[in-house]
Amino acid sequence: MDNAMKMRATMQGEVADVKVLIKHIMETGLRKDKETGKYIPAHFIDKVEATCNGQTVLDMQWGVAISQNPFFNFKVKGAKAGDRIAITAVDNLGENFYGEVVVS
Repeated sequence: MDNAMKMRATMQGEVADVKVLIKHIMETGLRKDKETGKYIPAHFIDKVEATCNGQTVLDMQWGVAISQNPFFNFKVKGAKAGDRIAITAVDNLGENFYGEVVVS
């Protein structure tokens, strides 16, 4: 999905501080449509992975308890300015999300 991810990575002393926002509806499957009364199908991100220069630094399994348009922040020890941080995410319907940023 185009423009689905916003990222920033900056050096904070000896570590890179990475901030990520993913645009996604994160529907639980437990909410009913007000007009039809039928349940809205589940649609949520369930896997997120972060790499620094191709090496995995973060691997998360998510579920329905994550809010719409999730924001998360993490730190990468040993990163340097100029390193590439990449995020890949997959939702329960198989949609892929990708973002990449250079540490500044």
